[in-house]
Amino acid sequence: MTGFRAPFVFTGTLLVAASVLSGAPLADTSLEAVLKSIDQASVGFKGLTADIRKLAHTQVVNVDDVSEGVIAVKRFKPHDTRIRIDFKQPSQQMVAIGGGKVEIYYPKLNEVQEGDLGKIRSLVDQLMLLGFGANSADLQEAYAVSLGGPDTVNGERATRIVLIPKSKEILQHVKKCELWISDKGLTIQQKLDQGGGDYLLSTYSKINLSANIPESAVKLDVPKGAKRTKLK
Repeated sequence: MTGFRAPFVFTGTLLVAASVLSGAPLADTSLEAVLKSIDQASVGFKGLTADIRKLAHTQVVNVDDVSEGVIAVKRFKPHDTRIRIDFKQPSQQMVAIGGGKVEIYYPKLNEVQEGDLGKIRSLVDQLMLLGFGANSADLQEAYAVSLGGPDTVNGERATRIVLIPKSKEILQHVKKCELWISDKGLTIQQKLDQGGGDYLLSTYSKINLSANIPESAVKLDVPKGAKRTKLK
């Protein structure tokens, strides 16, 4: 995994997950009601844990790459959210994003690959707006937001909203974002359209909102002596 793609894939995954929010139940499925639910969620969001299923579709070869695991998110303060995903299948892998960097640990190799978000920090910040306590004003400043309509995710009723990035830089990598918000006010699925038929689809279950996520839950837990290399 090289260059921009490494942090983008994992940021998109999360963000995720990046986007598991909680608000008032959505008895009203209008866009106004969905945005109100997001605002209510942003006030008290501190952290969460959830199961995650990530599907990366590559159109040119018509291949779906599926990974499953668990995600932990902790919001330390506005614009400082840390994330860790432990992928269990098909292979073990641990990903941490926060503090301006991304780290990926491969247990079988006992190796950590590190990358500085650097030039793509603005992209990461924009994707972060898809969740983790962002409010509707932030979303509407960065995206053109519209109502996608009612839908279901794994048998659960949801309302889909569509976000088109306003930034030309972001549009080079993300053409469209879609969020599925359940009747309970939780974002239970997210799709990032990368263009050319490629997309990332993240689905969340067993969501547990908590204000007491320990800092250790969003840090890599690697044995001493693990080899460290730079992401290329």
